[in-house]
Parts: sequence; structure tokens; C-alpha cells
Amino acid sequence: MIGDGQMKRRNDEIDYKLYGDDMQFVEIELDPHETVVAEAGSLMMMEDQIRMETIFGDGSKRGSGIMDKLIGAGKRLITGESLFMTTFTNVGTGKRHVSFASPYPGKIIPVKLSDYNGKLICQKDAFLAAAKGVSIGIEFQRRIGVGFFGGEGFIMQKLEGDGLTFIHAGGTIHRKDLQPGEVLRVDTGCLVAMTSQVDYDIEFVGGIKTALFGGEGLFFATLRGPGTVWVQSLPFSRLASRVFAAAPERGGSVGEGSVASGLFDILGGDRK
Repeated sequence: MIGDGQMKRRNDEIDYKLYGDDMQFVEIELDPHETVVAEAGSLMMMEDQIRMETIFGDGSKRGSGIMDKLIGAGKRLITGESLFMTTFTNVGTGKRHVSFASPYPGKIIPVKLSDYNGKLICQKDAFLAAAKGVSIGIEFQRRIGVGFFGGEGFIMQKLEGDGLTFIHAGGTIHRKDLQPGEVLRVDTGCLVAMTSQVDYDIEFVGGIKTALFGGEGLFFATLRGPGTVWVQSLPFSRLASRVFAAAPERGGSVGEGSVASGLFDILGGDRK
């Protein structure tokens, strides 16, 4: 029973443990009848007596009608995610564990939404898993410049609730607390998440020579406090472009860079 002065929680409370360094996974401990919701395809392993169920949308509105479920699924479709998510519920009598893995090299960040006024705005593919009851929606960027040049377009993910959520990003993740009026400029692809109070805009780098030959893109994401932002050192798009450029079909080498390795590649039939 919840007494006077206690806040009734809308989300399940979950315990967790992070494993690994650059290729992390998170192990979540579920009490009996406790549920966690995750992106489809993120499961790594789970113990016995955990029931897995595919649902429309995020399942945050318990007992909702078919229209609410379709609207929730439609929001996920707009952000480029799957129509479906997966819930994992402990149907046993003791504690059970379920684990979710990172989709690419990087870090998993646990965020308690109640510490940030119940709302977090993040890039479209950042969400990994959360306590049942956390709402995963969409956040439209009102400024035209942000929409066209912000790296993530007009639409970002919006996580709402008071429970624990896990987001993922590439490389090393740096958290920066901005004071009122403090400005941080970051590469548009390196922004992972921010609290709702942060003012987000796009700024031209300035100077034709810098813009054309600087190699850093034409625009910065300008973040103005107060609030908290999370920045990643290796966006997946940057990693993918390097891998794609190094592929043999694109003229890259499959060897380690020596002259001998290139000769052996030719003799071995790896070069066309």
C-alpha cells in the first residue's frame, strides 16, 4: 500500500547489471510478474519461466483499445523502427534474468527518467529496452534548419515516464551538464540524447574554405542549456562509411596494409 507522501509509480522498477566494455550487454533482473519491454531483435539470452510476447507499439497504456495500439505502432513506424516490440515477463515464483545486447560497438546508458522530469529526447535508433510503462513516442523538430540539416531529420524519439530506460550509442559516451545559457556545439551525428529543457538548433560552420575543405561537415548542432546532453564519439553512420569504403568491391584492401599482403590477395583470388 502506498502511504501519504509517497508517489505512485507508473512503471515497473527493475534491477540491472552491465557487462563488457566496447561490446556491452545489459542483464535485467525481473521479480515475479515484472515486465521489461525491448526493441525487437535485441534479445541476447533469457532464463526459464520468462514469457516473451510481441506487441504493437510500446505497451505503455495497459488495457488500451485497438486504436491506441495502432497509433502507438504508427508512431514507431514514422521513426523508422519496427511496428512491433517485445515484452519479457517473469511468470515464475523467483527472480529471473534476461539480457539484451548492443547492436554495434558502443556503450549502453541507463537513464532513470524520473531524474530528468520524466522525459528524454534521443536519436531514432538509440532506444534498447525499458521498464514496462515507459512510453516511446516521437518528437518533431519545429525549426526548419534542424529538420533538414540536423542529422536526425525532423523526427527524434521521445521517452516518457518515471522508470528506467536503456539507450545505446557508438564509441564512448560523454554526458555533459549545461548551465543556463551555456552553449555546446557538436557534430550533428554525435548527438545521442538530451533532456527536454535543452534548446536545440543548427548552425553553419562559417567560412567557405572551412565548410568545403574542413572535413567536418557544413553544420554544427548548437545546444543551449540548461539541461543534460549525451554525446557519442563514433556514430554508426561514420563507422559504416569507413567499413564500406574499405570493402574490396569499393577498392579497399582486405589485407593489413603491407605490399606482400596485397600480392597474396591477388594470388589468392581476393582481387578481381
